[in-house]
Order: sequence, then C-alpha cells, then structure tokens
Amino acid sequence: MIEETVFYLLYRLGIFFALAMPLKVSYKAACLMADIYYSLSYNDRIAVIKNINMALGKTAEDEESRKIARAVFRNFAKYLVDFFRFSMIDEDYIKKYIKVEGLANVDEGLSRGKGVVLLSAHMGNWELGASILSLIGYPTAAVVLSHRHKKINDFFLEQRRMCKVQPIEIGMSLKACYKLLKGNGLLALLGDRDFTKNGLESEFFGQKALIPKGPSIFSYRIGSAIVPSFMIRQPDDTFKLTFERPIYPDTSSEEGPAVAALTGKCTSVIESYIKRYPSQWYAFKYIWDKNELLRPDTIL
Repeated sequence: MIEETVFYLLYRLGIFFALAMPLKVSYKAACLMADIYYSLSYNDRIAVIKNINMALGKTAEDEESRKIARAVFRNFAKYLVDFFRFSMIDEDYIKKYIKVEGLANVDEGLSRGKGVVLLSAHMGNWELGASILSLIGYPTAAVVLSHRHKKINDFFLEQRRMCKVQPIEIGMSLKACYKLLKGNGLLALLGDRDFTKNGLESEFFGQKALIPKGPSIFSYRIGSAIVPSFMIRQPDDTFKLTFERPIYPDTSSEEGPAVAALTGKCTSVIESYIKRYPSQWYAFKYIWDKNELLRPDTIL
C-alpha cells in the first residue's frame, strides 16, 4: 500500500510539473533526471547497452554504445513528459508537432473489412502515436499491460482514454481483440518484447528471442492486414508518425508455418527501425535472456 501511494503521488507530481512548465523546460528537467538515473541504475544501464550492441552488431561496450544508451534514458524521460501532457493535445499541437506519412496504407488495410493490426515497438512514442491516430479520425484500441497497483493502473488507463485510445488490458484481451478486428477496427500491438512467456522463438538481430506472436495470430485467423507503425522523435522534438506498407497473411498455409513467417516479416521491419533509431528503443531488460522472468507490472 505504501509503495502504491508513493508511486501514484510521483506520477501525479510528474503531471503537475509537466503541465505547469513550458514543454522545453519540462524536457530539460526530464533529461537531467534521466542522466542521474543512468548513472545510478547499473542493471538498467547494462541491459540497454547490451541490447544496443546486439542491434548494431557490436561485440563489446564502447563509447558509442554508452552515448546511445544515455540518449535512450533521455528520450524515455521525454516520452514520459509527453504522456503526462496528454490533456494538452489539441488540433494546434498536432499541426505544430506531428507529421503523418503513409496513412493511405491504413486505409488500404481497412478496405478489406477485416481490421488492421497496427504493429509497433517500444520506441519513439508509441502511446502518442495511437493517440494522434485516434484524434485525427481513426479510433484505435491498444493492448496494454496492467500495473499490479490499481491506483497506478487506473492512472495510466485514464491518460490513454483522454486521447480517445481504447485500452485493452492484456489479461482480458483475446475476446475484445477478435471482436474489434472482426468489426474492421484498428488494434495497436507491440512486437519487440514478450511479456507472457507464450511468445514465438524467432530470429531477432540474428539470435533467437521470444517475440510476441499475437499480431501474427490475429492477422492469420481473421485475415487482418498488419501495418507497421512508428512514431519517431525528430531532432527538434517534433514527431513523424509513419505507416509502412501492409503485411498480409498467407491463409493458404497451415497456421504454424504461416504465423512463423509472418512474425519474421514483422520483426524485420522492427529491426530496421531500431537500427535507424537505436537511441529511441526503450528496452531496459536484456531481450535475449531466456531465463529472465519479465514482470507485467510496468508500462514498458
């Protein structure tokens, strides 16, 4: 109870300061806190560096990987600022800060009448991406993790609903996801980390890792298009929301091989974005450690 109250108050304080200060000032304060956390958090720092090295094909830690890792912490801190400021997102904000590319790919997927799986990763600002899409006329639902503390979980759900995103908590997601896609809706899923331990062992940057198979399962069983979608922060702190060409399931094959092939295509797209923007990939646990139990009590 004490832990829940402390963290809940910290999140509320985060909202207060993020809304009270100009955006640039909030970003600077967040980056300062991120630098402190980077210095103090040995486990998270090492995990991020190891993930970066794997993604970039490095065999050992060096100055470049440490520089990128520090930027990961800073960009994640900015991500939190943006999340705390959801109540301030309006038409003017979208015009000033957001550039959307490839929306026709979403329309193409929807034209089949079987819904669209919006595939993203823990990078850039995936939460903001779903929010912007909903606000510009494409209502989006997103599968989200549940926090173990009810107050904190309700806080995150409230923030998401503020921007018209329908959160579907991971423990109760299957029926809701099928219903949404069969109604030709948009379902956002992340494809770079498996939290359920029911993922598919797949190649990820040349090594086997557990990858979420949900996007491919939904696509194969319903016939939904998968549209890779990424909200990437630009050097001036604006964003580019990009929708890639749809990926379609091969429903003529058996489910196992078809899902494996589809997952491989999805991870290839995710890999390409991580290689281009490694400082915006927020993976604070080592992805390829099969023995590590990931606790579903964090927003990551």
